[in-house]
Amino acid sequence: MRLLLCLMLLIAAPACAMQQRTISLPGPDGVTLTAELFLPEGPVRGPPVLGLHGCSGFRRADGAPTALYTAWARHFTAAGRAFLLPDSFASRGEGEQCTQRGRGILPGRERVADTLAAARWLSAQPFGQGQQVDVIGWSHGGSTVLWSAAAAADAPIARFIAFYPGCNAVNRVGMWSPARPVLILIGEADDWTPSAPCAQLAGRHAGRIAYHAYPDAYHGFDAPSTPMGVRRGLAFTARGDGVAHYGTNLTARADAMARVSTFFNLGQ
Repeated sequence: MRLLLCLMLLIAAPACAMQQRTISLPGPDGVTLTAELFLPEGPVRGPPVLGLHGCSGFRRADGAPTALYTAWARHFTAAGRAFLLPDSFASRGEGEQCTQRGRGILPGRERVADTLAAARWLSAQPFGQGQQVDVIGWSHGGSTVLWSAAAAADAPIARFIAFYPGCNAVNRVGMWSPARPVLILIGEADDWTPSAPCAQLAGRHAGRIAYHAYPDAYHGFDAPSTPMGVRRGLAFTARGDGVAHYGTNLTARADAMARVSTFFNLGQ
């Protein structure tokens, strides 16, 4: 009931209070990861959630998390979950990666290592209670989800959710196989990270990957109150022209939030 009430009030006002603070935690290879930690005002219930940001990072110019990540933080803390959002880019002195063809931070390399390190840290915290962590990622972070799912056999991770990941690179690796259950949520109209390669990947691993695509939904469909727009100068897009659309799809957003709640057993 409390989760339902929070979801109803989420758009109108920040009704479900949460704690938020900037922290540091040990990352891979001597890197110190800066992160935002969100906790419910009440008792923590259930396994923590680890969030993996997209290629723009997750902060606005003033340093605060953007609306997408704040909305998901409220969604998870309303259900009593802790939510950790590490900054893989700024922690290494890097900025956005969306326009960089020669990216220095890759989903299948640095970000996998960040994911495993952050999951182990989360599980070891008092609010983690030694539980396995749930992991969710968006775009560049969604691609990180796929690579991390194949490396998670010895990590304290239970499940993965990837929002609009890039699936082409993983599809080219014949030996790739997820060690944990994965849910992919993507828009059929996505012209940044197209849905067809993800549908193919899910078809090859039907027992381990659940897949749902939304008609008429573009990249960032789950962001709150984001008018449809166009980004240019992107390093990698479906058509190869550096142009992609993004924006909220209210129907897809509502359905995706429900699917995330079910897959992560929120409210239980």
